[in-house]
Amino acid sequence: MKIPQKFEMLVHNGLVDEVVCQLMSGKEAEVYVVRSMGELRCAKVYKDADNRSFSKQARYQEGRKVRNSRHARAIGKNTRYGRKEQEGAWQNAEVDALHRLAAAGVRVPQIFSYAGGVLLMELVVDDNGNTAPRLNDVKLTGAQAREYHRALIAQIVLMLCAGLVHGDLSEYNVLVGSDGPVIIDLPQAIDAAGNNNAAGMLERDVANMTAYFGRFAPELQATDYGREIWKLYATGELSPATLLTGRFEQSSMPADVRGVMGDVEAARRWHERNS
Repeated sequence: MKIPQKFEMLVHNGLVDEVVCQLMSGKEAEVYVVRSMGELRCAKVYKDADNRSFSKQARYQEGRKVRNSRHARAIGKNTRYGRKEQEGAWQNAEVDALHRLAAAGVRVPQIFSYAGGVLLMELVVDDNGNTAPRLNDVKLTGAQAREYHRALIAQIVLMLCAGLVHGDLSEYNVLVGSDGPVIIDLPQAIDAAGNNNAAGMLERDVANMTAYFGRFAPELQATDYGREIWKLYATGELSPATLLTGRFEQSSMPADVRGVMGDVEAARRWHERNS
């Protein structure tokens, strides 16, 4: 197919040899299959800021670092320059999240390069070498649903232990690769310790997974991993090796709000020092 204009710099630099086909087009980006360095890879082309809506981004961006005060002021005033900076920050957040999660062992696509609003990544494939389907396009048995649910709960825990919450996890942004589920679409990933919406978003991510897999394995609908995971995180007891029960009991004791906030602040400082 004809090479879209946004690929010209990558072609010029030898990073892309051919644009094979377009996989999908969404509100935020278009995704293509490309040939790069002799391999088939995936290219995510972010749409321009003028074609994007930022009305729902404030709750995701809370706690994110801005490069300097000038950029922060421009974003706050919603100037044209500010919108451009906000778009760049939105794209960079996905790149940073993918690097951070891959280092933590989360199953996400490998990044090869990011330039000019194009993110070049691993092409996730199925057992037959074809482009991996999204989870919502796969019909599951009860046993498969339980296995994938377990795997994705473990991935959510790994993400949280790395200090991030996906924020928009559903059957539409999980690919079923040859080695199991792979999580995609992370521009809205939030800082767990620095965003006041983190607990609610974590619980929503888990609820979305449970609702989907519960269609094939109804017993999963009785679980409450979301609140269990967040409670363990907030009290400093969560680790990738933590054995979860899927149950949550609300304590009748008065909440130690100051203590919880202290734990969250300590976690935030720890992640800042180690990120």
